[in-house]
Amino acid sequence: MQARKKYVLLTVCACCWLLLVYWGGIQVRLLRLLGQPRTEDVRLWPEWADQELLLGFADLEELQADELAGESPQQRRQAWSGIYRDGRCRMETCFDFSRCRGRDGFRVYVYPPEKGERISESYRKILASIAESRYHTSDPREACLFVLGIDTLDRDQLSAQYVPNVDERIRGYPLWNDGRNHLIFNLYSGTWPNYTEDLGFRVGQAILAKASLNVEHFRPGFDVSIPLFSKDHPQKGGERGWLERNSVPPRRKYLLMFKGKRYLTGIGSDTRNALHHIHNGKDIVSLTTCRHGKDWEKHKDGRCDHDNLEYERYDYQELLHNSTFCLVPRGRRLGSFRFLESLQAACIPVLLSNGWELPFSDVIQWNQAVIEGDERLLLQVPTTVHAVDDEKVLALRQRTQLLWDAYFSSVDKIVLTTLEIIKDRVFSYVSRNKLMWNALPGGLLVLPEYSTHLAHFPFYYLSQGMSPGQEFTAVIHAVSPLVSQSQPIMRLLQVVSKSKYCSQIIILWNSEKPPPARSKWPPMPVPLTVMDGRKKVGPHRSRSSSKPDPFTFFSSYSKRHVNFAFLVWRSFPERIVGYPPRSHFWDPVKRVWGYTSKWTNEYSIVLTGAAFYHRYYHHLFSQYLPPSLRALVDHTSNCEDILMNFLVSSVTHLPPIKVAQRKQHKEAASPQGAKNAPWSNPEHFTQRQECVNAFASWFGYMPLVHSQLRLDPVLFRDQVSVLRKKYKDLERA
Repeated sequence: MQARKKYVLLTVCACCWLLLVYWGGIQVRLLRLLGQPRTEDVRLWPEWADQELLLGFADLEELQADELAGESPQQRRQAWSGIYRDGRCRMETCFDFSRCRGRDGFRVYVYPPEKGERISESYRKILASIAESRYHTSDPREACLFVLGIDTLDRDQLSAQYVPNVDERIRGYPLWNDGRNHLIFNLYSGTWPNYTEDLGFRVGQAILAKASLNVEHFRPGFDVSIPLFSKDHPQKGGERGWLERNSVPPRRKYLLMFKGKRYLTGIGSDTRNALHHIHNGKDIVSLTTCRHGKDWEKHKDGRCDHDNLEYERYDYQELLHNSTFCLVPRGRRLGSFRFLESLQAACIPVLLSNGWELPFSDVIQWNQAVIEGDERLLLQVPTTVHAVDDEKVLALRQRTQLLWDAYFSSVDKIVLTTLEIIKDRVFSYVSRNKLMWNALPGGLLVLPEYSTHLAHFPFYYLSQGMSPGQEFTAVIHAVSPLVSQSQPIMRLLQVVSKSKYCSQIIILWNSEKPPPARSKWPPMPVPLTVMDGRKKVGPHRSRSSSKPDPFTFFSSYSKRHVNFAFLVWRSFPERIVGYPPRSHFWDPVKRVWGYTSKWTNEYSIVLTGAAFYHRYYHHLFSQYLPPSLRALVDHTSNCEDILMNFLVSSVTHLPPIKVAQRKQHKEAASPQGAKNAPWSNPEHFTQRQECVNAFASWFGYMPLVHSQLRLDPVLFRDQVSVLRKKYKDLERA
């Protein structure tokens, strides 16, 4: 026992001695290391064998001593915070929602420009778009949002459009309130050489709608990134995209193209100086030129002359039309005019602009329309675009056309998209979802006040696998007093009410005499409602009988006509489907649009007096169109059917659909006699032609589309027994 205790004691002592030696040695080495004087050289790791051949780009001392090296990230953040003191602004913290809860809701007030105020062409278009929108108000007490009358688009101090002393001027506005509920538009910020995002005045709590926004400075859910557009960008309408409906094959002659300036020095030069590396002159054309600026020859390098010669060999528009992908590298700022040019040309943008917050990024899913590259990985771009298959190429190109047409083809659409995004934030409980923003016809034509459910809009049925309702409401426009049971209105009521698809009938009474009592109307198998049409705001409002009486169209029809037209409409719920056609044409001599009722093989209008269309278009007619157009319709008591065709075609980009050829309603007499028929009035067609031109002017283009399609029943006018025909009544013409 005693011997065992000795061995255990010796073992414990030995272990303690070993631990003491080990830890003591480490501490001694640490004390020596910490005790070294700071002037002593410490060996760096790793020690390269060929260190003298691996020269750095610059020594640390050289960078610190270089005054032109640029600002550090910390300095940039400090400068930004000095200008944007409320860098953490959100709608909940920097916006007064109480101003938007009044009777008028979302209204925008534009400060009147001061006498002698300099306003650029682009800013004039922006202010005009707001003034002509349905949100504009001239009373600041009604406003939810304020827009400065001072031109803030160009804040480059070297620019001729630069407006000085903005800070002092806006602080003198009683409504400024540190920018709260204000919207500031800007395209260019900063100046040579760094082109920072300095606007030259304090934005405060104002919402910034800015081009070339950096993700570091973008306030999510508060600011709005907008595209950079030129002064020549149209205010309304704009050109259509270049992609044909059946663009097969989806790829074009050139795989990838770029043609633009090369900056020899300064910000943005790194990316553009490297673009020549991917040029092969075959399927990839990447061209740059040094020939820009006043003193480019003083700074040109050895490659400039060769680049300039190669640059002149290709036409830019030809390259746009014949390229599948378009490089969109950053310029002096993050944004570029080339971005919108590529979208319009259906040339898939390949972005090389690190840190750029893409336009309207809150609502647009850009991954479905562009390819985002990295400026540091330029040489990987050809491999990336080669790997995109044809199906994906076609989908990307189609998406560019949707976005161009819906949001970017005009200044009007850019401004309205900005306002609608802000409105959705203010009324977040009634707002559009991502699909509404990223599917045809686009978010501007989807009014969430009507509904936020896709099933309530006619243009989502096909994509969502849904079908429209199986019943319709008949809206009848009455302009004649009821004097006998044999009037056309009585025959029309009998015809429509017998349709198995009719759920109710609404009569808009527009006669000067009061409507008869309910007992005077014939018994109906469906509910009948009589409303005062003179007080109704919508496409059926009228004050006189000069509007074409729909009874003269429908009174000669049977319930089979009604049923057939309704069944055709259920297959095309986004369009107007009906019987009486009209057409428009361009008069090259007078250089105006014309209107005709001549029977030809082509039409672009179907009169709504005998037609079916979705009820959402009623809401769009009353809420989307400006008061000036509705006032024109009310003043002339005419043209509302033409305006409805303009509206629906602008939404769908498709023509209406005519069913079954009938001509007798053209010569049908009105209840008051043929002399009171609208087409007997010489002013009738003159007014309608003036309306066509006024509507085209407001839309900025001609949305009406010609068609030669007519849908007839099966066996229509075929030489077979009438017993085999379901709609034999339609042949009685």
